[in-house]
Amino acid sequence: MKDFAGTATLVRLALRRDRIMLPVWIVVFVSLAAGSAKASIDLYPDVASRVEAANTSNASPALVSLYGRIFDPTSLGEVSLFKLTSFGALLVALLAAIVVVRHTRGEEESGRLELLSAGVLGRYASLTAALIVSAGTVIVMGLLTALSLIGTGLPASGSFAFGLTWAVAGLTFAGVGAVTAQLTEGARTANGLTAVVLGVSYVLRALGDSASDGGSRWISWLSPIGWAQQIRPFAGDRWFVALLPLALMVVLVAAAFALVRRRDVGAGLVRPRPGPATAAPSLRSPLALAWRLQRGSLYAWGFAFLLLGFIVGNIASNVDGFVSSDSAKELVEKLGGVNGITDAFLSAEMGVLGLLASAFGIQAALRLRSEETALRAEPLLATGVTRAQWLASHVLIALLGTAALVLIGGLGSGISSGASLGNMGRQVPRMLAAAAVQLPAIWLVTALVVALFGFAPKLVTGAWVLFGAFLLIGQFGPIFDLPQGLMNVSPYAHTPRLPGGDFSAGPVIWLSAIAAVLLATGFTTFRRRDIG
Repeated sequence: MKDFAGTATLVRLALRRDRIMLPVWIVVFVSLAAGSAKASIDLYPDVASRVEAANTSNASPALVSLYGRIFDPTSLGEVSLFKLTSFGALLVALLAAIVVVRHTRGEEESGRLELLSAGVLGRYASLTAALIVSAGTVIVMGLLTALSLIGTGLPASGSFAFGLTWAVAGLTFAGVGAVTAQLTEGARTANGLTAVVLGVSYVLRALGDSASDGGSRWISWLSPIGWAQQIRPFAGDRWFVALLPLALMVVLVAAAFALVRRRDVGAGLVRPRPGPATAAPSLRSPLALAWRLQRGSLYAWGFAFLLLGFIVGNIASNVDGFVSSDSAKELVEKLGGVNGITDAFLSAEMGVLGLLASAFGIQAALRLRSEETALRAEPLLATGVTRAQWLASHVLIALLGTAALVLIGGLGSGISSGASLGNMGRQVPRMLAAAAVQLPAIWLVTALVVALFGFAPKLVTGAWVLFGAFLLIGQFGPIFDLPQGLMNVSPYAHTPRLPGGDFSAGPVIWLSAIAAVLLATGFTTFRRRDIG
């Protein structure tokens, strides 16, 4: 048992470090499921409306590829939550893997684990603690999600099956994260490998689900995400399918423990290639270095936004099939903030793209703190690079990167919806405008990270807490009829609702001005504090 010595101490340390992040994400995921279920009671009040919506979804290859197939068109629970079954499992799986990598490879990369290992700490303690924290997070999330769905009036059996769907996906990819953490010497590389495995799994699931009847639907059974979906909550509740992802998790965890013994602390099984002795001319500026560090992430996000834009635009021409009742149309128009069901849908979806772009902005701006804590910023600032230049390089990537993402998403949705509606020349400019008006709110959230980094760097990850609060208020405020004063706290509540709505320059100017003040605060306070 000496190999596991210190596990409990590392579990307490991990929970203390993530005492804000993990509860926030649990609340976000549980609220997403409960909010979707509550909204669907109004969207699909009878069996006929549910069957119509399900048939429309199953007839759309884009929707089936993105979210999966609806197995029981008459089930309120499945029609309500089909968008969150496989897609939600994808997000939970990503969170579970990131937690494992953060508390294993991330701790080794920072040098903290080596210091701890000098005391009474077993070889397996770090990996075991990370798996306990990650597994506990997804299990609690699945249980609370099930209870929240029961609270909305959905059947208990299907609710617990849905929670199990998320939990087993998270457990499986916690195992994947444990393996990738042993292969590489960097946490970002380990997360990247995990994302590749997760992406392949989702694509296999999409290929199988979108295959024609009698075709290649068996392909989805090659995917852990497909296994989670095949539990079929609210459509048969096939509990036995959960044994497949759980068995894979056991194999992956066993492999990770075996790999731990084959390497030294801080080393990976795959050694990184040495770089050139001198930097290329294209790397001889702070901005070029920031671009080099962030370009891979931006490319991946850009591809995802283009794909999402195409899918959103393709769905727009069929949106009437999902919302046949007057109450359903009223709800969608409330979310979109405009009249006209197609424009309301596109407006709401552009708001979602704005939220996703904000997540990239936060991630890109947080790279400042990771470079500082990894002691890479101080040697750079010891040269002729000023603090303002270094800070501006990463801030510029964050601001321009978010702009590129939403415009790519707007372009994709404009082309797709224009082709579907037969008026591309009109739709592309409208969707680009709808994307552009998201930027002031996105930049304000990004600027919050910069201000926290300059003023209180230890609290900079609190930006995720604010983002989660803004997301919940913005997405579920209209559904739960929250007071307008509370909804106004979110910067996204002031974004003009385009396409179809009235444009007002006032909110755009105010959001931009607040973002500028926050950026200036971040630059000023960073110049006056110590590094580290």
